[in-house]
Amino acid sequence: MSRVDYRGLSALDAVIDYGSFDKAAAALAITQSAVSQRIRMLENSAGELLIVRSQPPSPTEAGQRLIAHYRQVRLLESALDKRPGDAEARPEIAIAVNADSAATWLQEAVTPLMQNGDCMLHIRLDDQDHTLSMLREGRVFGCVTSETAQVAGTTVTPLGVMRYLCVASPAFAARWFPDGMTAHTVQQAPAMNFDRKDMLQTRFIARHTGYTGRYPHHALSSSDGYVRFIEAGLGYGMLPIQQCERQLQDGTLVDLAPGEWLDVLLVWHMWDIQTPFTRALSDNLITTARKWLLSA
Repeated sequence: MSRVDYRGLSALDAVIDYGSFDKAAAALAITQSAVSQRIRMLENSAGELLIVRSQPPSPTEAGQRLIAHYRQVRLLESALDKRPGDAEARPEIAIAVNADSAATWLQEAVTPLMQNGDCMLHIRLDDQDHTLSMLREGRVFGCVTSETAQVAGTTVTPLGVMRYLCVASPAFAARWFPDGMTAHTVQQAPAMNFDRKDMLQTRFIARHTGYTGRYPHHALSSSDGYVRFIEAGLGYGMLPIQQCERQLQDGTLVDLAPGEWLDVLLVWHMWDIQTPFTRALSDNLITTARKWLLSA
């Protein structure tokens, strides 16, 4: 591709971001056929397919690289084009974090950037084992993840350890685990998992009991709701110590395996893009996370 077609890139980015050609057309204030034509011209220029026409559409590897390039350019341009009071000039920064970080320390980290409305922050949630894929695809500027693999063009900074305990309500523990967690009881008691990608419970069960098979579980992709369901005695599950310390102290939750826990190292990956807002975001996030998390 000798010259970059930014109109085509904006159409490609919009289709992936909004999940359909018609929604992308509405966002760009053009027709759906115009969106398709721009992407076809971009693919002809690139000499390869950039988007898989599925439901929803998904970028190819080449498409991911172009989207990442386009979003980085937009971020840099927004820093050069900042005009006070101009909503169109406000930079938009997307980050991906795990739900437990969002429910505990993230608000403190991003408040300085969000409270004045000078920067529009888009926060996307996923399991800490999977947020890095959003960075690789160019969908976010940075991510909090448990993966330490280096991605070209990014900086990796350790944040600290999030410690998880296996907890339940006292009534639940008395009913399902009267003699403690064993390979037999975990095959009977209903667990609470966050979603299908959540492996914390599986890893802890294997470590504590040696059992590596299937076990009954509910799934609830809401960090606050997940805590409430466990408190209500609907299942047992893994909670970061920041979310269950008070309940353990007042007796509304009990530790099912005293003296045992699961530590998850969290790291911050970010593209090497230096603007006032990206620097402030990264500095605030690192400082706040290290205040809340345990030292690695």
